[in-house]
Order: sequence, then C-alpha cells, then structure tokens
Amino acid sequence: MNRRAFVIALVVGILGIFLLFLYQRRFEVEASGGERIRVLTVIKQVDRGKPLTDDNIATREIPIAYIEERSVKEAEKSKILNLRVGTTVKAGQTLMWTDLASANEDRKELSVLVQPGYRAVSIRTAREDSSIALIRPGDYVDVIGVLGAGSGATEAKASVVLLQRILVLATGVDTSVEASEARDKTVERENLLTLSLTLPEAQILALAAERGRLAVAVRNPEDNKTTAGLVDINMDAILKPEQRASIPGVRTPKGPTVIGGGGAPQ
Repeated sequence: MNRRAFVIALVVGILGIFLLFLYQRRFEVEASGGERIRVLTVIKQVDRGKPLTDDNIATREIPIAYIEERSVKEAEKSKILNLRVGTTVKAGQTLMWTDLASANEDRKELSVLVQPGYRAVSIRTAREDSSIALIRPGDYVDVIGVLGAGSGATEAKASVVLLQRILVLATGVDTSVEASEARDKTVERENLLTLSLTLPEAQILALAAERGRLAVAVRNPEDNKTTAGLVDINMDAILKPEQRASIPGVRTPKGPTVIGGGGAPQ
C-alpha cells in the first residue's frame, strides 16, 4: 500500500513539475513578445539595383509583437531570391517587401506589396489636407473619419478614430519613395492614399467614406502601440472649454488664465 502511494505521489509530483515548466515557458514567451517568427535579414549591404542572393541574406527569429507587416518571412525566401532592391539595404536590417524593385525601379507593382490576408484599399482625403504631400509609401497612419448621423449638410458631425497603425502602400499612383519624391517636384498630387487593410477594415472605411470625409495622422514607424478607449468627439465637445478639458489625451493649458496675453491673472 505504501509502495502504491509512493508511486502515485511520484507521478503527481512529476506531472506538477511538468505543468510548472509549461506555465513558466508560456509566461516567458508572452513576456518577450509572443511566438517567434523567422524573417529574412540582410547580412551584407545590398546597394540599390543589386540582386538578393543567398550570400547576403540570412534568417532571424523575432517575437511576433515586433514584426513589421512588411517583413519578408523565411517561407517566402524563394520569392525574393535574385530580385533587385529598389533602395539600399544596410547590413543588419530586416528585409521588407517595400525594399524590393519591380521591372520598373521607380514603380513597384502594387499587388506584390500586398501581404497574404490583406488588401490594398485606396482612400481620398480632403483636397485642403496638404499634409498628404509629406506622406511616403512605407509610412504608418491612423485613419480618422468626420462623420454625420444622416445625409443632411447641416447635420451634427463627430470625429471618430476608425483605424490605428495602418501601413501606406502607395501615395497617388506611386508605390516607391523615390517616385513619390520625384513627382512632388513636377506635379501636384491628388490626395489619394492606398492602405494595407484586412477585409473588415476595408468595410469600415467604405461605409465611413459614404457618411463623411476621411483624414489621416502620421505615426512614428517605431511606435507599435494603439490607444484603447478613445471617445468620439462632436462639435460641442471642442467648442465648450469644460467639455474639451475632459477629453482624455487632450493637452490643456496649465496655470492661471490670462486675458489679452499680458493682463493680470484672474
């Protein structure tokens, strides 16, 4: 009987140690950014117009939380071997699909830039939004809609953050930075951006475009964070100081109110 109890206790102990190991392993994976994905990286600088070969690329494991949507995965290596790069890629950099050149160096085929599971969707912003001229393919943006509840011109409108950290595939008809910069010098571009979206995200923008106008806010490419709990903002919220001050994330002046810029504090 004692022998049987000892065996059961031993089995339970081993099982407990195994489960503890699995939990610890899972915790370490999540804390380090999640599952590791194998992507391609450049080990020798590849100058613009030069082909990619086995000698100048290698594989690196990166946590999934830190992987760029544009990164070329190890499983896609056969698709990029012997293709030329459209821009100089330095040693140590992760290889991006936007680094590759098509038959025309200055205009990469849009379909090549679209990653599996995503779609290229074009949106048009307001003509007076001149900041679009500063956006380049490869930038990341947040998409904001100024939407109304109905179809009337005088209806109440609200500013809604529709999507965050969205990759720009093309500006106007240009899918490369080089072509985009060259066009800026010769012709005024239309306010047209092509974004990398999932199908549900494309549905959201299609409906939003029917209800109002769209605007974008450019992000730092290293900023991977998205903001949760954002509220929709209507005109009353920005015209009334007390409501404007209560909007989360809005920076308001500190210190006493000064009238006329040089009067005494009130």
